[in-house]
Amino acid sequence: MDSDSPFTATAPPVFEGVNYQVWAVRMEAYLEACDLWEAIEEDYVIPPLPNNPTLAQIKNHKEKRERKSKAKACLFTAVSSTIFTRIMTLKSAKEIWDFLKKEYEGNERVKGMQVLNVIREFEMQRMKESDTVKEYLDRLLSIVNRVRLLGTEFPDSRIVQKILVTVPERFESTISSLENTKNLSSITLAELLNALQAQEQRRLMRQEDSIEGALQAKLEIG
Repeated sequence: MDSDSPFTATAPPVFEGVNYQVWAVRMEAYLEACDLWEAIEEDYVIPPLPNNPTLAQIKNHKEKRERKSKAKACLFTAVSSTIFTRIMTLKSAKEIWDFLKKEYEGNERVKGMQVLNVIREFEMQRMKESDTVKEYLDRLLSIVNRVRLLGTEFPDSRIVQKILVTVPERFESTISSLENTKNLSSITLAELLNALQAQEQRRLMRQEDSIEGALQAKLEIG
């Protein structure tokens, strides 16, 4: 990491032993930004310098050595103290990364069970009367992204179907309008979101106008 890099002052995401997939995605992005991912992706061997090396060879040798040591130090910093005691004897950044992946990502059977549990959580979701459209969508996307991080495809069309059948009755007119003008099986998530939020805004404006009118009438009576 160069001293003028903006990432030198940014601490890496710390892995506490849960949500490995999320941490791994964030950590890979962090290491790439710090120009350290190469040392993890490939456990390259640094050959000794030849006799009478050139300045370029010396510089390249030093950079490769530093990249490996910095990547290892970075991973040591990015785990809790409990996990650190399990990796402290490993010699290279790649060894550490592979150990964490094997230990915490889980095998295919475990991942399959995790996917089923998260999908079950998705299926149980319903939009509450107090929810805004954005709040409900954010909740669904948070669950869906966990499924995707486990390596399972989850199309947006499935989120659209979920929203269409679980939004409160107040959105019935918008859904009916969409049914009359569009093929609901091909509507995009963005189109559905825009339509529902437009109705939400109109409803909010009517409520504000109603409250304002009631206050005005009360003032006139008073």
